[in-house]
Amino acid sequence: MPGIPYLCPMFLYRIARFFLFLVPPESAHYLTMWLLKLPLATKIFPGTVKEEAKLAKTVAGIRFPNPIGLGAGFDKNAKWIDLLAQLGFGFIEIGTVTPKPQPGNPKPRLFRFPKDKALINRMGFNNDGADVIAERLRSLDRSKMNVVIGGNIGKNKVTPNEEAVNDYLICFEKLFEHVDYFVVNVSSPNTPGLRELQEKDALFGILQAVQNANLAKPKQKPVFLKIAPDLHNDQIDEIIEIVTKSGITGIIATNTTISREGLKTDFETVEKSGAGGLSGKPIAQVSEGILWYLKSKCPKDMVIISSGGLMHAHQSKKRLEEGADLIQLYTGFIYEGPGLIKRIKQLLVSTDKQ
Repeated sequence: MPGIPYLCPMFLYRIARFFLFLVPPESAHYLTMWLLKLPLATKIFPGTVKEEAKLAKTVAGIRFPNPIGLGAGFDKNAKWIDLLAQLGFGFIEIGTVTPKPQPGNPKPRLFRFPKDKALINRMGFNNDGADVIAERLRSLDRSKMNVVIGGNIGKNKVTPNEEAVNDYLICFEKLFEHVDYFVVNVSSPNTPGLRELQEKDALFGILQAVQNANLAKPKQKPVFLKIAPDLHNDQIDEIIEIVTKSGITGIIATNTTISREGLKTDFETVEKSGAGGLSGKPIAQVSEGILWYLKSKCPKDMVIISSGGLMHAHQSKKRLEEGADLIQLYTGFIYEGPGLIKRIKQLLVSTDKQ
């Protein structure tokens, strides 16, 4: 039957998801990656489609095999890049990486809201630290992978904001030889005081310092700023001005939100989860609105990567049509499974034929 090749992976993943969602979210994350290592997984969820080459595009001087990326936070420590590349992602963003290793916030720190197809996380930049992650990246055989790797960098929790720029520069230098682009993360709500670095003077100081370090290299790499979805238009205007003035490549919009508006999950359950960043379907409209605003205000050559609430193929295609140069999945990948990547590709290829 012609529908089976398309429906079978969806059906199988929904069965697997039912059981995975019986396990605490953080444990399920590692269990999922173990399951995806099984040889059968890449047969059920093949990473490529017919006419795959048509999806390649050059953005910021980098050739992306396709415009579908995996956002930071999924593979914080660069442990699964080869496996995730086989699932069909065009680019994978590791991190957030900090100079020193840190355990992150106390558990539980990741919560599912299936009624909303959403997650709340307050992971707190848990990662192995820049030295260990750089060594892990160094050991990769990139010749066997058709994937772009981004490095999302941040500051350690114990680093005062007035010294934050040093943390970003340390990560930049340690990862420079091993990633294809950088993302400056000042928009996570899970590191105390971090979002204060989105304020004009602090933000410009960090971006200018990173870009100066970039310009000192024989060959520069694209640098992006990841912004929160909780910004007002006047704040976005300031950010556009700062990004333009600093000379970095572009913006990733958006990170998770601190808002809890419009959730179907009962108030008590949401309150019980506590603080953290909300991702998934509830932030789709806000993230799309920020994309529209950026496209209307940014210089034409500024690269914009759209992230936030991408749960379906048509929705992902729409973001690209609305001007996103690339898109990133995260929560949609968890709720819809690896088959979502292929469905987006199939829709993009079929549209290209029309």
